[in-house]
Amino acid sequence: MVKITDVARHAGVSPSTVSYALSGKRPISEETRRRVEEAVRRLGYRPHVGARALASSRSNVLALMVPLRAGINVPVVMQFAVSVVTTARRYDHDVLLLTQEEGEDGLRRVVDTALADALIVMDVQLDDPRLPLLRGLDRPSVLIGFPADAEGLTCIDLDFRAAGEACVEHLARLGHRVVALVGSPPEVYVRGTAFAQRVVQGFTAAADRGRLASAVHPCEASPAAARAVAEQLLREQPALTGVVVHNEAVLEPLIDAFEELGLRVPGDLSVTAICPDELAESLRVPVTSIALPSAEVGARAVELLMGKLGGKGVPEATLLAPRMTERGSTGRRAVA
Repeated sequence: MVKITDVARHAGVSPSTVSYALSGKRPISEETRRRVEEAVRRLGYRPHVGARALASSRSNVLALMVPLRAGINVPVVMQFAVSVVTTARRYDHDVLLLTQEEGEDGLRRVVDTALADALIVMDVQLDDPRLPLLRGLDRPSVLIGFPADAEGLTCIDLDFRAAGEACVEHLARLGHRVVALVGSPPEVYVRGTAFAQRVVQGFTAAADRGRLASAVHPCEASPAAARAVAEQLLREQPALTGVVVHNEAVLEPLIDAFEELGLRVPGDLSVTAICPDELAESLRVPVTSIALPSAEVGARAVELLMGKLGGKGVPEATLLAPRMTERGSTGRRAVA
């Protein structure tokens, strides 16, 4: 096994200099750092995790808080988690995944036991009860999501309000005047989950601005609920020609339900969605959609934390602009 003394000998420096170069605890000339890094690469040296943690007072672990609450689409959440884990490994950090709905208690457990150097928090609510504790922590955190008051916090996410607006504007350009949003399960809205609320805000604002008739319908994540919502929409909005779906689990069964009720997509009904690209592309009728940039958001959340751990200034707010891909599910409104 390669030891720190082997790296020192190869680089022509002392073992303490190698330690300082790797930990960043003392300033080292660029030339010396370059020689040490080259020796590390050539010899395949990996510092002992326990010793490194003791020397730096760090665990080299990030905590990822993903409360698996009712109404959460687990496959989509796991895409974010995988991105966080793979990016953290590039920085030689491991990830502690916390999936219970522990709220403040879970945060305190991580902090009090020094399990992690920093935290990434998901499923953020507009009035999240964890925020006061996060603001007072002695270690950095990043939120994937934007609460109503983000002052003093570092947040990153897709601009979900702009995504909701973009879907409506796309339908309006195609001539659709009666639209509906089929949204997340009801419990997601009851909790005040930020991303779901912001989609509704954007959808409603764009519909009002364009003078479109509109309605918002939460939907449980099941084919039976999708069928019930489709029937309700056609009963309450018989002139409906445009639908925005923000509920990955019901996208396909909802399209099937509309077609079983006599509406062809896109001939009679245009459908847009906010969902992963791979889902939108895989359906029998490929769906015009705004992608969920889970890989980018997860990676950039880790990069923001690494910057904070390194004492660098990072932006407090990072909103990713929505990216729409037009596919076969949308077309111009048919004129009778």
